[in-house]
Amino acid sequence: MNFPDATPVKRNKIWMHILFITLAILSIHACNKPGKPLQEQTFVRTVVDTNPPVTPLSPEMSIQKIQLPPGYRIELVASEPMVQEPVALAWDGNGRMYVAEMNTYMKDADATGEFEPASRIKLLEDTNGDGKMDKSTVFVDSLVLPRVILPVGDQLLVGVTNIQHIWSYRDTNGDGKADEKKIVFKNDVLDVRNLEHQNGGLLWNLDNWIYPTRDNLRYKYKNGLLVVDTMVDNMIGQWGITSDNYGRLFYSEAGPGLPAVQIQQMPAYGALNFNDQYTQDFTKPWPIIGNLDAQGGKNSLRTEDNTLKEFTSGCGQSIFRGDRLPEDMRGDYFIPEPVGRIIKRGKVINRNGKIYIEDAYQQKDWLASADMNFRPINTYTGPDGCFYIVDMYHGIIQESEWTNPGSYLRQIIEQKELYKNKGMGRIYRVVHEDFTPDPTKPNMLNEPSSKLLTYLDHPNGWWHDNAQQLMIVRNDQSVVPALREIATGGKASLTKSPSPLARIHALWTLEGLDALDKKTLFQAFTDKDPQVRKTAVWISEHFINNNDTEVIQKLASLIEDPSADVRIQLSLSLRNNTSDPSQKIVKVLLAANPHNELMQFSFTTFTETQKKLAAEKERTQNLSPADRALVTNGATTFKQLCATCHGADGKGVLIGGKEMPAPPLVGSPRVKGDKTMLIQLLLYGLKDPVDGKTYPDIMPPMGSNTDEWVASVLSYIRNSGDLGNASSVVTTDEVKQVRAETPQMKEPFTLQLLEIFKLGRAEKSNWNNASAK
Repeated sequence: MNFPDATPVKRNKIWMHILFITLAILSIHACNKPGKPLQEQTFVRTVVDTNPPVTPLSPEMSIQKIQLPPGYRIELVASEPMVQEPVALAWDGNGRMYVAEMNTYMKDADATGEFEPASRIKLLEDTNGDGKMDKSTVFVDSLVLPRVILPVGDQLLVGVTNIQHIWSYRDTNGDGKADEKKIVFKNDVLDVRNLEHQNGGLLWNLDNWIYPTRDNLRYKYKNGLLVVDTMVDNMIGQWGITSDNYGRLFYSEAGPGLPAVQIQQMPAYGALNFNDQYTQDFTKPWPIIGNLDAQGGKNSLRTEDNTLKEFTSGCGQSIFRGDRLPEDMRGDYFIPEPVGRIIKRGKVINRNGKIYIEDAYQQKDWLASADMNFRPINTYTGPDGCFYIVDMYHGIIQESEWTNPGSYLRQIIEQKELYKNKGMGRIYRVVHEDFTPDPTKPNMLNEPSSKLLTYLDHPNGWWHDNAQQLMIVRNDQSVVPALREIATGGKASLTKSPSPLARIHALWTLEGLDALDKKTLFQAFTDKDPQVRKTAVWISEHFINNNDTEVIQKLASLIEDPSADVRIQLSLSLRNNTSDPSQKIVKVLLAANPHNELMQFSFTTFTETQKKLAAEKERTQNLSPADRALVTNGATTFKQLCATCHGADGKGVLIGGKEMPAPPLVGSPRVKGDKTMLIQLLLYGLKDPVDGKTYPDIMPPMGSNTDEWVASVLSYIRNSGDLGNASSVVTTDEVKQVRAETPQMKEPFTLQLLEIFKLGRAEKSNWNNASAK
């Protein structure tokens, strides 16, 4: 470039000016570049207060109390009075935010009025694009503690506490308030579990199944209804569920302090966990204030600073899948700990097909707050590519079952007057100084499917997930040719050749539209990307279940696939098919992969489960119809509730090197022995020590349940082949009698007290017998 009229000095100034502008433009471009890799700076954990004050802070002051790594910052999205007691959020296809509020949750330590129908779901909108919600309507009112919300098209699916129905709400006139209500899934059986142990999430996954966090159910959305599928094992997740880009689910379980469970294989293949699937460090939170309101009391805190030393309430986990934060965040696992007031970050690592989670930091956490009322209970990737946090901002976080009079928590609640801190709530997003949140406002509900198709290759997972779902809900067959082209590597209407993720979404969208053809499937078997090949194997199960010999023969070509993920999926997808070709492939895979821990252990548990199911079926045939009904109903309850702490096989829960949350039931003399003692234990609970050992939590009292419920659970435990027990059933009348003859207990039993009661019964019996002579 020449400047003929400029002097040398002027030319230098011009060049410097051009250089400055160029650098500024490049800087702006870099700040807006999705997924820019950054080297995260180191930071230091600083404990602020070992006995912090409980006075509520304004959102602005609370933000100042939050510690994050350098470069990150918190922005307020919504707060009270716009939202109160928020527990979950979800965006519809147009980017409007639904927020579930538990407005009656733990107003005091006795949970007064907790089940009154006074909770709500709000609809929030950001009308000026500044990232902060400025418009709010009550979308649904008069609910009993809404706990799950899932937008499906222009509907919102809703689940509430104590009821197992799932409803659909719709706003038909555009005023932001639901005026249409329908049941999409009906189950008249009341959910009598503690509200912390009921379903805590609903996720439309990549495979087009809708998954709850608990139980052995999953759903398919068909013609406006949820069609249920029953799985062999109950999932033991609690509050929150998430998935990665490839449809792998991640559950968590607060009760036993397990930050990640059921992460190795899909629920349809059965429950599967490893003791080393996450490091011991990942179970240890590093708060920056004392957590005196921990359920476990002083024993659960570090002596030097009163901070929580192990997970006790992990929930609301998410895999970050956005594009407007540092690239090394993508695919990481984030889980809040509301008692610790932290959010832990884990690195998800795939080694030979087995998943591991390692702590991202040493003795510190990604986010930690010094505000005593900060209660992060859910996290999400937003449409803008940023990280969102639901902060319930509530004084009492544990449910009343653990805040009884005389309990440690009750003393702390009363001493610090935590019951006064209610009616608030905040929603935050985490941003980074080197990135700009995506300002694009979604408009998917109003766009044609041909436009939705282009979002399958969007760098933010939220966009391609919703595009896939909406095309399936519409059942728009017009996009099938383009989907087939994208699935096999063609551009179709995309601006570039499709990424592996776009090809994967195209395959699953075809599956959801019942339009997956063999030609497309077979080409996907040979895709250069292993995750596409794994998807093709997984998605072929429709053909496998119909004994399609051509598809099974094609699958045989993947026996020696270089990817462990593909080989493992091949064994999972084929093992239920009893045809000779399928079983031969599985046999060859097992023989060729003797050191693949996941493949081998998964198959072992599968065969053991099949044997147990057959044995249990034969066993119950020998019971009377009434006893069989008791055992069957008890099995359902045990797997939904008791297995959380005692393990599905009754051998206890031992994952990640943590101590068992409760004693094993297999071989327990109390299970097979005195019925009255066992009934009393379940009615009023049990506290340490148990057989000389202490456990993190007490056995909570279950006396609020019906006599039939208690009888069914105990009958299953005493008469279950799964647990190796063969004792007599417990009848409803026996429970009724024990309930009537046992004095009201103010706190759980100890084994010593149970033995004293047993001695008293014996003395009373001997006396009565002597008197009768």
